[in-house]
Amino acid sequence: MDTEKLGQSRIMNCLARAGGATMESRLRHWLFDPNRTLRGAGIRAGQTVLEVGCGTGFFTLPAAGMLGENGHLIAMDPLSDFVDRVRAKVQEAGLNNVEIMRRDALKTGLEATSVDLVLLFGVVPFPTLPLNRLLPEMHRVLKADGTLAVWLFPAPAGVPTAIVRSGLFAELGKSNGVYTYRRSDIGGSNRTNFSIN
Repeated sequence: MDTEKLGQSRIMNCLARAGGATMESRLRHWLFDPNRTLRGAGIRAGQTVLEVGCGTGFFTLPAAGMLGENGHLIAMDPLSDFVDRVRAKVQEAGLNNVEIMRRDALKTGLEATSVDLVLLFGVVPFPTLPLNRLLPEMHRVLKADGTLAVWLFPAPAGVPTAIVRSGLFAELGKSNGVYTYRRSDIGGSNRTNFSIN
């Protein structure tokens, strides 16, 4: 599946616009406080953070605030409608520490070992982001002491076990509904033979 082409698809972007209203609703903010979830990920001022699947920016703006002016947030989504929407919100908020990319998370194009924290919030499991391809790329971009934070909605669906089984990450714990993992060199970065059961 070509995620780049999918991200420019009229049908996918129309669906994104319709889903965007739900993603930005007051009910969602009431049910899922983005600040609380980000605290569970261990986000800290001054970090470089990659947000995979930024959507309409539900976590983007709060994360940028937590990172402060010395931090750097890379908000990535394959859908052009979402990228345009987040870019407008970031400009309106006057945030200078956010970089927005319309890109496939399986091929980020980011430098190796350049990110302190990766946020996978509500994006796995998803057919266009198979873990056996996504996790090696997240491992590649994370610094040696980097952290992967995963918030799963609506249910874990075997993802936490698959992440550990990959050999690329070691489990740190769970806080505020967020599973955290540290980058591991055990198993090497070429492990791709694992799946969600």
